[in-house]
Amino acid sequence: MNDRLRAKSWCDLVKSNRRTRIPSFGNLRSLKADASKEEPDSMATTPKLEAQVDNEKNAHNYHPDDIDIYDPNRPKLGFKHRLHHFTWAWYTFPMSTGGLSLLIFAQPHQFPGLKSIGMVVYVVNIGIFVAVSAMMAARFLIHPGDMSKSLKHPREGFFVPTFFLATATLVTSTSRYAIPTSDAGLIWGVQGAFWVYLVLTLVLAVGQYSLVFAAHSFGLQTMMPTWILPIFPIMLSGTIASVIAETEPAASAVSIIVAGISCQGLGFAVAVMMYAHMVGRLMQAGLPNREHRPGLFMCVGPPAFTALALIGMAQGVPEVASHDKAGLPVDLNTIRTMALISAIFLWSVSLWWFGIAVVAVIQSVPKYFHLGWWAMVFPNTGFILATISIGQELGNDGVLWFATVLSVCLLGMYFFVLFFNIRAVITQDIMYPGRDEDFEDH
Repeated sequence: MNDRLRAKSWCDLVKSNRRTRIPSFGNLRSLKADASKEEPDSMATTPKLEAQVDNEKNAHNYHPDDIDIYDPNRPKLGFKHRLHHFTWAWYTFPMSTGGLSLLIFAQPHQFPGLKSIGMVVYVVNIGIFVAVSAMMAARFLIHPGDMSKSLKHPREGFFVPTFFLATATLVTSTSRYAIPTSDAGLIWGVQGAFWVYLVLTLVLAVGQYSLVFAAHSFGLQTMMPTWILPIFPIMLSGTIASVIAETEPAASAVSIIVAGISCQGLGFAVAVMMYAHMVGRLMQAGLPNREHRPGLFMCVGPPAFTALALIGMAQGVPEVASHDKAGLPVDLNTIRTMALISAIFLWSVSLWWFGIAVVAVIQSVPKYFHLGWWAMVFPNTGFILATISIGQELGNDGVLWFATVLSVCLLGMYFFVLFFNIRAVITQDIMYPGRDEDFEDH
């Protein structure tokens, strides 16, 4: 009987212990969570795991969340790893330099040696374009798959057209600086380059927007001026036409001007549709992030370059086109007057966007360099060139001096952005995980 009581009391004790211990199972999750919080400290004290973490940070595919990308003491990376983040946006550099060479050539108040300076800038820009292209080719060769990813990336993909924009500045500046009016062979070469450029940029405008429409879904609050970039290159076909039409034979000049007007109209019409989204985004979600506000200057470009192209193409219409095949008179003076009126109208739109961008950047100055800063140079080049063309058509010296002052300011802005670009490369503020256009942060 004592054995029976002893056994019963033992069972009661076990059941009692179970009842008192069962509630403790609910705390296992919190205990596990507490343990997980202590894991990093325990890992840091293990030499083997320390080395593993360092290797992961130096690996090709570690995520920017592993480190603070804005920490000045963040790990330094090797050239091969940094090359992985050499994006299409680098073409904004030769694009802006080429625009500067065109602006120097078009200055209304010339001084001895200015054209020679422009020639030097033109040659330097060729070197910059070749260097950027070589780096892009190296990136795609060293990191297989990067090219496909860059074309499909929701942010970097929009910078692919900057390659064609940089090419457009090379074509126009070559026509200004390197093509003698008496060299028929080179003139035909420029004409061929124009038609090839037109076809390629038309394919780009249709193809890239088709890809965006099919593969991505963007909210209105994420709208950025880079959405305009795919249509920008085909629009600059009109700018190229306005530059080369004067040097081409009459028959070729007419076809180039007609094609240029068509492309300019296409580009500006699509840009206007994008403006509607841009204004809606600004109304609904406010101004972009501080770091991306310089990109607002991209909106200055379409109306400015359209104004420039209209005046240039009107001036390039040959005299033999004063009568069409039906014998109906075509008044060239009327055409040029209409082009001037339209250019002034568009210039005012460009001025409005310029003011919006200036106020936005001054309100919240960017702290970290991005290649989007070059948007403060190239689109404004078109704005100043349009101002010069309007001033020359009006014969107004005040407008021309205003354009000269703007040109000096733009030159200062060019060297300002160039300084911070070089500095960012040296300090690894760009070409670094999470700091370039291959990282979606807005």
